[in-house]
Amino acid sequence: MRYDTRLLIAVLAVSLATPLGAQTTGMPSFNAPYRAFQRSEFGAVVSFPDGSGTAFEGAYRYAHGRFDIGLRAGMFVPGGGANTSLLLGGEARERVITHTADFPLDGALVAGIGTAIVSGNSALFIPVGISLGRRVDPHGSSISIVPYVQPTAILISDGGTNLDFTLGLGADFRLSRVFDARFSAGIGDLDGVSLGAVWVH
Repeated sequence: MRYDTRLLIAVLAVSLATPLGAQTTGMPSFNAPYRAFQRSEFGAVVSFPDGSGTAFEGAYRYAHGRFDIGLRAGMFVPGGGANTSLLLGGEARERVITHTADFPLDGALVAGIGTAIVSGNSALFIPVGISLGRRVDPHGSSISIVPYVQPTAILISDGGTNLDFTLGLGADFRLSRVFDARFSAGIGDLDGVSLGAVWVH
């Protein structure tokens, strides 16, 4: 636990002190620290990155032992006559921190690879981050909420190579046994929000 705490402090310090970047497919969409499903989930995500354009993605995630693996595909329509990008990505998540009396949050490592493909300006994204949060069950309500933060380092290759950092903020809302609504946002160079609707099994 002492090692996990040092890792957490280092990641947070770097992410808060550095300009912010993008996520698996270049969209401000992030992950809670644990999966909401037993076997799999599928859904749709709409993103509005940096206040310009709209992305539409389908997402599928399944359990694989201690990991869960997510796949997503869609398109980004930037507007203003610019070309539409094809978005493809995948990521894995593994729980690495369980809350204790000394540290109140759960945590998971999240890593992935994705691309935004468009003529003359394609980009490759390789993010690695840690998601930290805790499920909240309001008294007398069937709805539960998982607020979280996800500081992430991203290697970006788009003709050159850059290492950027982003801080994702989000909340997953369990509205029923089979349905989640999700919200996340990036802050900094990639200002934007993502909204998701997910069916869990």
